[in-house]
Amino acid sequence: MLGRASSLLTIYRITLKSMLPPLGLVDAYPFNVEHQSPWKLQNSAIFLLFDICGKATTFKQTTKQILRIAVLIHIEKLEKYYGQTKVLSNISLQIERGEIFAIVGHSGAGKSTLLRCINGLEPYSGGSLQVQDKEVQQLKATDLRQFRRNIGMIFQHFSLMQRKTVYENVLLPLELWKYPPVESRKKVQDLLEMVGLADKKKSFPGELSGGQKQRVAIARALTLEPDILLSDEATSALDPGTTNSILELLDTINRKMGITIVLVTHEMGVVKAIAHRATLLSRGEIIATGAVEDLFLQPTKEMRSFLGEEDTLPDTGVNIRLVFSKKTSSQPFVAQMARTVDVDFNIVWGKMEKIRDGVIGNLVINMDRNDCARITSYLQEQSIHWEEL
Repeated sequence: MLGRASSLLTIYRITLKSMLPPLGLVDAYPFNVEHQSPWKLQNSAIFLLFDICGKATTFKQTTKQILRIAVLIHIEKLEKYYGQTKVLSNISLQIERGEIFAIVGHSGAGKSTLLRCINGLEPYSGGSLQVQDKEVQQLKATDLRQFRRNIGMIFQHFSLMQRKTVYENVLLPLELWKYPPVESRKKVQDLLEMVGLADKKKSFPGELSGGQKQRVAIARALTLEPDILLSDEATSALDPGTTNSILELLDTINRKMGITIVLVTHEMGVVKAIAHRATLLSRGEIIATGAVEDLFLQPTKEMRSFLGEEDTLPDTGVNIRLVFSKKTSSQPFVAQMARTVDVDFNIVWGKMEKIRDGVIGNLVINMDRNDCARITSYLQEQSIHWEEL
């Protein structure tokens, strides 16, 4: 039993971390999800499902239910045509509840089209796209309106009403859905405080900076308490400093409110800053999907081409790339290897990159072929990932 629980550790963490805040059950499970044993996580997941479903459940049923709950958006072999032109081809991916997921690509890759398919603004030509177990293509008009209510969206150019104040822009969705005035006023005030614009509520969009306008758009997107927030190039029109502040705000919303965020961007800095996982699109096809750390630690040939990276290497000897994860990037490994192996080698190039809350690194070294076996043997002993270039 413990072995099975261990294998589902990540699934339990995803379920508990993403579902406790929006369900208001944090006080019922007062522990740090990141540092609990498989037994504790399994039992907590079972009791969480008991709270949701109102009935006891077996381990097998729990696992099946958690898998269903954990995957918020399920896309399988999706295709999209504009006339005779195929713009999305064989798109298959899963977006998990509570994560920040990035869809990355150059202009014309199909990323915004995919986002519009997710919220039902664009019909797709083939395949399946399910959001919260609902096939988007099959929703009727009345169901589609309710479906979109649960999805907030922010855009590159803010889409604010220029003749309405900040307060009125944020209030607008609540008025359209006929929320009670007292509840609406409190909700708008709380959201403006959260995005740091409580003192700007009487200002008009023309009086705000680009970053402030985007904060208004974010507050407006959250008024109906959506489970999903879609961001279409929301930071591409902002300067670097403002971009960082908006990304910090989105990360805070994700952590505190448990909202799943899907980012469309062409900026790799955005992906590195806040995304948990990402998919890379090129000409309407997926060329890579995975955890952001893994994508940058061990990029495929296609991803390197996508990033425009080319290795400049010596023509003689053997070139080896060393890969350092968040756990190993701060250790003095190269100095230790030089002393232990007692072999001369050259450092060709290296770089460190910040990925969310950690740092990863790549280092390329060059050595005589006669010394290669000793160095690679040491790397294997130390469990350092490497590859010959």
